[in-house]
Amino acid sequence: MNILVTGANGQLGQTFKDLQSQYKNHKFTFAGRKALDITKAQDVMAYFEQNQFDCVLNCAAYTAVDQAEDEPDQAYLINKTGVEHLVKACESFNVRLIHFSTDYVFNGQKNQPYSETDAVNPQCLYGASKLAGETLILNSKLSSLIIRTSWLYSEYGHNFMNSMKKLGQDRDSLRIVYDQIGTPTYARDLAKATMTCIEKHNIWVGQQEIYHFSNEGVASWYDFALAIFEKDNISCQVQPILSKDYPTKAKRPPYSVLDKSKFKVDFGIDIPHWLKSLKSFEL
Repeated sequence: MNILVTGANGQLGQTFKDLQSQYKNHKFTFAGRKALDITKAQDVMAYFEQNQFDCVLNCAAYTAVDQAEDEPDQAYLINKTGVEHLVKACESFNVRLIHFSTDYVFNGQKNQPYSETDAVNPQCLYGASKLAGETLILNSKLSSLIIRTSWLYSEYGHNFMNSMKKLGQDRDSLRIVYDQIGTPTYARDLAKATMTCIEKHNIWVGQQEIYHFSNEGVASWYDFALAIFEKDNISCQVQPILSKDYPTKAKRPPYSVLDKSKFKVDFGIDIPHWLKSLKSFEL
């Protein structure tokens, strides 16, 4: 299968690049923004005219949650308009699309894991822009998967784990919120799960499906920080605080654990606990 990976220089795109040698039956094309700017409709259509693909993994996204509050046009340009351009190109050339979305499409007021059929109600602009992209896909006739994930981390780019490691080495103590609950997700686990979706494409081709995928288990940001410092023997002290004591521009869902039952049943995979994946992580 010929697979196009957009957003190839982001943390998920780079993770797929690392794993490509494990999937020798597929041919990967990795396109960063310089090679393919999804916000430019003519460029997207021309790229599809010049290349032949069976499936697109859309890893291109605006993910700066707080910054999005000040840059709504930029967030929507990438997370909505860019998705629209990909959808039109995929429809024109009969290409399947796998798109990655976020737990931030939910308002976080639930006290049990969110399923794919739960009502969406994003509380921040980032979440709203990602939901807009989802809606465009679902309103099309495209053969597609939307995979919602949460608290993604890897060795690449800006994410909570990399920030904590740097801050923990530079400071004696940190204050981390403990009343926001979700699940850290290792990008390599998400990428491998996505490749299972591709190799079992008979399950979803010809349909539009939403799936939830994160690692197993539950954590607060405080728990996640403690686990990172313990793993890397960082002596920084961590003080648990409430979200109201650490105000941010964007409102985060207080609870965004995802129910992975549908994914596990349809694709038959075992998902590792977030602590196990974190402990196996090596730079």
